[in-house]
Amino acid sequence: MRSMQLRTLLAAALFAGTLASYGNAQAQGAPQSITERRTDVVQLASGYRASKLTGADVFNKNKDTIGTVDDLIVSPGGDRSTYAILSVGGFLGMGKHLVAVPFNDLQITNRRVVLPEATKKSLEALPEFKYAD
Repeated sequence: MRSMQLRTLLAAALFAGTLASYGNAQAQGAPQSITERRTDVVQLASGYRASKLTGADVFNKNKDTIGTVDDLIVSPGGDRSTYAILSVGGFLGMGKHLVAVPFNDLQITNRRVVLPEATKKSLEALPEFKYAD
């Protein structure tokens, strides 16, 4: 009987604590503010899905294939810039050279990804991108 009362009291205390913290998000014990923004879902729906861009060939203005999209990465900084990780060179995944270019430098029209002024050589000259462990 006494253990049942303790359980009821404990459950009530947990419930009260939950209600008291409702609306205050916590992360690692520190209060976090949550803001909401309206999104134009019609415009967003016409955007580019990362899953559809991954593996896409990248062309230059001369319509030469200069690489493929390996991945898209959002930078961890406050600006949240997006970068395209391009795979340049190699054969069947062997010897490929990964480079990062700002996503905004890419032009996407008619399902074709274009980096107008780039060549294979200019991309291969960029510092190699390596994924963090």
